[in-house]
Amino acid sequence: MAKIFTDETFQSEVLASDVPVLVDFYADWCGPCKMLAPVVEELAEEYQGKVIVGKVNVDHSPKTAQQYGVMSIPTVILFKNGKPVNQIVGFQPKNNLKAMLDA
Repeated sequence: MAKIFTDETFQSEVLASDVPVLVDFYADWCGPCKMLAPVVEELAEEYQGKVIVGKVNVDHSPKTAQQYGVMSIPTVILFKNGKPVNQIVGFQPKNNLKAMLDA
């Protein structure tokens, strides 16, 4: 199951993580975000123990979204060692996200 990150937990749960973290920036009202949600959940299960997979609701945690320049949602960012290393904007098929994680 994908974790929920907030402005308050982002530093400790994402930036301080020893393992890569895939973060889906979304909003409840966003159609493409709803299409991406089951894909994110599948990735959370498939990569359990290798990658932390989570989500940030941009309406509830605008500071974090703004800090990483999230202008369109869904935006998926892969963090390694506390730094963003890859980013995809818009709905993506699962194999595109897997390719980002496997790279």
